[in-house]
Amino acid sequence: MPPSRRGYGLTECPILAMGAVGDPDDKLAATEGRTSPGVELRIADGELRVKGPQLFRGYVDASLDAEAFDEQGYFRTGDLGVVDDEGFVAITGRLKDVIIRKGENISAKEVEDLLYRHPKVADVAVIGLPDPALGERCCAVVASKDGSDPLAFSEMVDFLKNEGLTIQKVPEQLELVDVVPRNPTGKTLKHELRQRLSS
Repeated sequence: MPPSRRGYGLTECPILAMGAVGDPDDKLAATEGRTSPGVELRIADGELRVKGPQLFRGYVDASLDAEAFDEQGYFRTGDLGVVDDEGFVAITGRLKDVIIRKGENISAKEVEDLLYRHPKVADVAVIGLPDPALGERCCAVVASKDGSDPLAFSEMVDFLKNEGLTIQKVPEQLELVDVVPRNPTGKTLKHELRQRLSS
């Protein structure tokens, strides 16, 4: 059975990209499809920025518009992504979900996606915690599938290295929890984890 079609959009600019029935299975599984008719997309510093006929004109509070649009009039989505040679869009993370350790950017989503592959991991959130020497340190918060056999730090490090993650992106801290906190829509409450673990 082929993967279901995926799409990408925002409240401010709906249906930016959509998979098509005839797209290859690997594109349906790993991308959000190609951009919709009339949509212009550019990438600046890894961030997807868009224009299109369905783009809103601005916020009710117009003071928010200066940061929402760039100097060329593109809306700053806040999403990190790539567009391949065939025009397929893939979301790689959120701009605000980047950990900056010693001036190097680490995508939390990249590390999370790899850790979800580990057989001991039921759920995971990767966050940045304040660090006086590093600026931020990378911390993996993991709910194990079996509480009697939790993921060990050394297992995590070895697994991520074997998966091809560069050593600079490997978390230097592992925190085990019973449940990764989420809101009713399933979004991870990372601010709660940062507050809890920072103190």
